[in-house]
Amino acid sequence: MRISVKVDYAVRAMVQLAAVSSEEPVKADTIARAQDIPLKFLLGILSDLKRAHLLRSQRGAEGGYWLARPAEEISLADVIRAIDGPLANVHDTSLAALAYPGPAEHLREVWMAVRTSLRSVLEVVCLADLASGELPDRVQKLAAEYEADVRTYQT
Repeated sequence: MRISVKVDYAVRAMVQLAAVSSEEPVKADTIARAQDIPLKFLLGILSDLKRAHLLRSQRGAEGGYWLARPAEEISLADVIRAIDGPLANVHDTSLAALAYPGPAEHLREVWMAVRTSLRSVLEVVCLADLASGELPDRVQKLAAEYEADVRTYQT
């Protein structure tokens, strides 16, 4: 899976909103400065997130953005899907519709496992987890395994 700059910015903007958890709307400029995101690019992302019903907005001098639901109810998968679509897509075809001939026959099962693996992380981590710095144990364990692997291959 490739994490696009747009997805990275979207997640960072959403975590910024989760961290402030204010009753007052947060201006896009404030989010952009806090996360070092170009404002013009951020405005398009916020529009996508609003269209996906992950954000609410208010226009005017006192306007800005809020999370549409509590931070505990918005997963990273929700944000990614709002920006880039399905988590793991194989040339825009449903995995149920995929069929491969001959020795590649079981490749569909691999793609299914990849999607399930991504979901097992991205659907359990919510904005509140990131904002508080308290990731689920399973995710911390996977990150620690990755760190150990990286150290092993660097030596």
